Amino acid sequence: MWRELKEEIELEFSQLRRQMQDLSDLRAKVASVPPDQVEVMALATFLQAFYNGLENSLKRIAIHIDGEPPAGPHSHSELLDRMSRPFKIRPAVVSQDSRERLRLYMDFRHLFRHAYSFELRWTKMAPLVHEAEATMCELEDEINRFLEAYRNDVQS
Repeated sequence: MWRELKEEIELEFSQLRRQMQDLSDLRAKVASVPPDQVEVMALATFLQAFYNGLENSLKRIAIHIDGEPPAGPHSHSELLDRMSRPFKIRPAVVSQDSRERLRLYMDFRHLFRHAYSFELRWTKMAPLVHEAEATMCELEDEINRFLEAYRNDVQS
């Protein structure tokens, strides 16, 4: 079970890194020049897919270790909250600091899914775009530390 979970999470992060690479030129450009509307839409799509990938990693832990992910209308928030605290047989997966950072991406994804593209504001998106890589690395480190500790607990 542990090996399968580890491989699934590695695949998610591999895909996230590829997405980061695919948009690296645009992300670098908007660090100094504000994006036009088409670029804003591309970056918004990136942000919602980015959070989907991060959430998929957490969901895999919920499936493999917790037994099932949260369900229902608030399942996305509940998953994030659950991963930031001990649950059943496992310790917290992510720190409270990471939980707060991830909540910003989750909130943006919700906006993206329910807003028209002309309603997107670069000033609100910019911090998320600029911090995406650091957020991904931080979450990957936390999940990997969790998986190693969990593996050691299971083998004890």
